[in-house]
Amino acid sequence: MSPHQIDVLVLASLVSLACALPGVFLVLRKVALMSDAISHAILFGIVIAFFVVKNLNSPLLVFGAAITGVLTVVLTELLINSGKLKKDAAIGLVFPLLFSLGVILLTRYAGDVHLDTQCVLFGEIAFAPFSRLIAGGRDWGPLATWVIAGVLVMNIVFIAAFYKELKLTTFDPGLAAALGFYPAVINYIFMTLISVTAVGAFELVGSILVVALMIAPPAAAYLLTDRLGHMLFVSAGMGVLSAISGYFMAQWLDASIAGSMATMSGVLFFLAFIFAPERGIVARSVVRKYEKWNFASETLAVHLLQAEQAHAEESESVVKHMNEHMLWNDEYTSEAIAQGLKDGLLKRDGNRLSLTKLGREKAKNSLSRD
Repeated sequence: MSPHQIDVLVLASLVSLACALPGVFLVLRKVALMSDAISHAILFGIVIAFFVVKNLNSPLLVFGAAITGVLTVVLTELLINSGKLKKDAAIGLVFPLLFSLGVILLTRYAGDVHLDTQCVLFGEIAFAPFSRLIAGGRDWGPLATWVIAGVLVMNIVFIAAFYKELKLTTFDPGLAAALGFYPAVINYIFMTLISVTAVGAFELVGSILVVALMIAPPAAAYLLTDRLGHMLFVSAGMGVLSAISGYFMAQWLDASIAGSMATMSGVLFFLAFIFAPERGIVARSVVRKYEKWNFASETLAVHLLQAEQAHAEESESVVKHMNEHMLWNDEYTSEAIAQGLKDGLLKRDGNRLSLTKLGREKAKNSLSRD
């Protein structure tokens, strides 16, 4: 593997980590679309800052983008607090406006500047290692690596320092306000962090793919764990895995690296969506099937208990007549009996069914609940 490939892999992993960690709180706060809003709206800030400084390498472009991200949040919150619009509608109004203004200004007044819309949308991480950080006559590696590493460290420090506050304001903002944590202030600081992260990843993966890297790994982690601390680590792992697998997928297909990274993050999400131990489609299907037959076997146990109490076991416990008593078809009755035998609720003696001690207790508990 060449040094350039290693640089790209490191960059891809750092970008995914930097996006995945704060993305966890966006998913939990149910404002995932805000990452889309900010990553698009910052184009307006970049263009305005460029008109002021006339230099694409100026750090003021980053500052302008960050300010626009905060402006997006402020405008969105104002619309939400007006009570006239819900969160998704407010976000959907603000960011297309700012993004469209950025595109208009870019195409109308900066057409000869190397800041094209394709780069804005998709980025190009493969070119980032060519811009090197040279200090003291020594090559310290790609400049973008240091930038995104700084963003990652900032995210980790913020989450670690304000973990309790973030957790409380995310799950119970009312209690947070009562305890004096100022959820609105924490929200604005957090959204500023999201803005800076989007700006840091903007050149490498573009505005559209920042969304995928900020949402897909946390969403997959949400399906795999219920604990916030675990979710952060799983999200980070999913981010790195999608970055590395996406890079090799891009090499294999000779396609966009950023696009392949986003594709793999989506693939990993859908794998979690299907196979997650508790929330996955397969697991939920198995649980629903078990609950269906478990309910049927308990219903059968209740029927046998009532037959015992009415001293009608002779007629009510015959297997071949059970479908008539329960008003079930033959297949359903057979499955219910098999589940009851498997769970130890019933026992079979020839052509008759009877309750076990466990089955009698469950039937009594079911009747008492009713």
